[in-house]
Amino acid sequence: MLGDLAEQFTRATRNAATQTDAVRRAKRRYWRELVHAPRTWLIPRPPDPHGSHHANAQDNAMTPLLADLRFAFRTMSRRIGTTSVMVLTLALGIGASTAIFSAVYPILVKTLPYPDADQLTAIWERESDMSKSNIGFATFDDIARSNRSFQSVAAMSSWSATMTTDREPVQFTGQLVTPAFFTVLGVTPAIGRNFVAADNARDGPRVIILSHAVWRDVFQGDRAILEKPITLDGTAFRVIGVMPASFESVLSPSAQVWSPLRYNLTLPWACRTCRHLRAIARRRADVTAAQARAEIDLLAANIFRDHPTDYSGTGMLAPALAQDLTDDVRPALMAVLGAVLLVLLVASLNVSNLLIARGFSRRGEFAIRLALGAGRQRIVRQLLTESLLLSVIGGVLGLAIAAAGVRILLALSPPALPRLSAIGINGSVLLFAFLVTAVIGCIFGLLPAWKASRADVQRELREGSRSVARSARVVRSGIVVSEVALALVLLVGSGLLLRSMRQLLAVSPGFEPAGLLTLQVQAGAGRINNDTIVRQFYTNALDAVRRDPGVSSAAYTSQFPLSGDFDGYGVHIESRPNPNPSNDPSGFRYAVSDQYFETMRIPLVRGRSFTERDVAGQPAVAIVNVAFVKKHFGGANPIGERVRVGAHDSGPWREIVGVVGDVRQVSLEATESDAIYLPEAQWESPDYAMTVVVRAKRSAIALAPNVRAAIWSFDKNQPISRVATAEHLIDGTAAERRFVLVLFEAFAGVALALAAAGIYGVLLGSVTERTREFGIRAAFGATRGNLMRMVLRQGLGMTAAGLVLGGMLAAITSRAISGMLFGVSGVDPATYASVMFGLLLVAVVACLVPAVRAAGVDPAEALRHD
Repeated sequence: MLGDLAEQFTRATRNAATQTDAVRRAKRRYWRELVHAPRTWLIPRPPDPHGSHHANAQDNAMTPLLADLRFAFRTMSRRIGTTSVMVLTLALGIGASTAIFSAVYPILVKTLPYPDADQLTAIWERESDMSKSNIGFATFDDIARSNRSFQSVAAMSSWSATMTTDREPVQFTGQLVTPAFFTVLGVTPAIGRNFVAADNARDGPRVIILSHAVWRDVFQGDRAILEKPITLDGTAFRVIGVMPASFESVLSPSAQVWSPLRYNLTLPWACRTCRHLRAIARRRADVTAAQARAEIDLLAANIFRDHPTDYSGTGMLAPALAQDLTDDVRPALMAVLGAVLLVLLVASLNVSNLLIARGFSRRGEFAIRLALGAGRQRIVRQLLTESLLLSVIGGVLGLAIAAAGVRILLALSPPALPRLSAIGINGSVLLFAFLVTAVIGCIFGLLPAWKASRADVQRELREGSRSVARSARVVRSGIVVSEVALALVLLVGSGLLLRSMRQLLAVSPGFEPAGLLTLQVQAGAGRINNDTIVRQFYTNALDAVRRDPGVSSAAYTSQFPLSGDFDGYGVHIESRPNPNPSNDPSGFRYAVSDQYFETMRIPLVRGRSFTERDVAGQPAVAIVNVAFVKKHFGGANPIGERVRVGAHDSGPWREIVGVVGDVRQVSLEATESDAIYLPEAQWESPDYAMTVVVRAKRSAIALAPNVRAAIWSFDKNQPISRVATAEHLIDGTAAERRFVLVLFEAFAGVALALAAAGIYGVLLGSVTERTREFGIRAAFGATRGNLMRMVLRQGLGMTAAGLVLGGMLAAITSRAISGMLFGVSGVDPATYASVMFGLLLVAVVACLVPAVRAAGVDPAEALRHD
């Protein structure tokens, strides 16, 4: 057999003009492979005449595959350094993309975790600017009674309840819902029963349904809890059900308990203008989404026509619930997904570049195989096997990286990100990782395999490795240009987001956050069960806080800026009556104590601040902000004007006694909104949830235990939550932008490193392949500087081409993040210039080592080199 193989080898090389050193080295490599490698990869094994047909078929099918795998392992192990780089590069790309997909899939792709989730619909009122807003109970009642498109409709409101214990009080976050709430979602309690219409009666017994986590952790999974009352906010509730452990509350992810809303049309807060409810519905199976929206439009037109003074909007909205939940986060997630796919593409290009380089270095080997009769398909299959094997190893390691990445994602995710509990490694994510691995293995292994299979046997045996540089340079340089371009796209996106973040955080919130501590107190538990006692509790608690030696000043407010609080009321101006009061302005209503503006350091522009004399029984007063004055008084002095807050036909007229600076309530990027401040003691009823604001003399957060103790010194049963500095709350308003920024920065850093590695690898390979050329140039008088400039020119030429291509791509793709930019254009020249300059510096550093190596070539050694 060996003699036959030697004869075949001789025939394959007899036409060579001379037996070059390359041919002799190819012979030696061939005979080494022949001794150690399976013979099946060179010459097909003849069928065994004594074996069965089935055995022969199985052997013929499996033996080449096993031989390919064994040879691939052997080849990779001999080049362990290059193999490790490729595996780690692929693992990083696959792991990052899999981790991001684990978040994108449940939020944007997977259906909601309810039966027939496509039938679930959200219902909103539509404002004149086409934005959505909550609805009032009377509006909800009209829709629930009159519609024919929905089989059930429900409304809900946020709720916080406190259970007193022997130790600290336990505060539950929950929802007040109409009886059809769980019916709309299509779920039922795992233990007990659902709500029924009788539970919604105002004078009926109070009932509650618990989440599985509360039942397990707080009540130790006691099934007898269904027969025992629990006391919440001083009222006895009977537990009628426990939700399944698998139940996911997408409408309020933090909800722990649910109780009936208990509204009827006689209640003052159930009016049409009291828009504080969210509504959802389940569409009938025989009704399309378009038909349901058409009916909602018709109902809205009829309701608005019948009650013209109660509506200022233009209609109603009925989007699919899944779409409604993700509208706000969809742009950010799509931008992040695009960024990680670019990283995956850069990683794949880098690996493809390495595979091409390795393929060209093995062209002599491939030529010998082809000369001995191996088919081109056989060469392609071998290289694809090696590529797939690399991808599989990288994919397995990538899954480990993805698991760690998911934990990081959950830690970085903004609180508003829906369906956080559904993010994780599951079957769909594993399938995605498998598909990505297979696609990378096939596509980016195909080009090296195709190039290798097209080798010219005679030319390769004559020229050996001298032909490598000329053949590979264009392909490998093109890949590096692509890597630089994609890295620039990510770096520009990261730079734009970073500049936007700086611009945003530079916006003044309208008060001085440094040294300010906030705590939310939820009164109503224990013996605090009526308005008089609630107000007395807050007065006593505030006095106790002010006596602390570390407190400079303290006050309380019904809502705190940039904390997520949202409490708006209509404002009616006595001197500017409106024929349609529903078109009167609305603004944020703050019920505050004295010293509030001094503690917050909100500037007083005109008039006076509130004092201890502004209490019930005294003339009702109000303070408005600058935006309100500009909009409704044209900037004229409003002191002495009177306004009514709430319903246009009830409540006292309040004299404006002061004007204060504007405060950002919703977010730093939102424009200034109308605001009206009232003395808390002059509001019709106390707000049971109030935020205590404390100006500390030194460290704000270090003062928190003292402030908490001072409040509990009057009544330890009142829960205290949302303890935070004002600076922390401001940072939280940019949570979504920071989430995207951190991910973009990470991906851009990886892409930059891979692009630099690509430049370095191509130039180093080029220097190695052109050693003989450099030696000849040096022998004919080329200086070290000349040789260095040659290499630098090649590297910077690739970089420049990548910068031009990347700049054009970045200008296009930056539109994807335009909605997350603040005060910065998507084509900001300063960002583009700084990013390009930084990338150019990295490229110069990557070029230096190959350039120095080229300059150090010894002509005598080079001329002995192939």
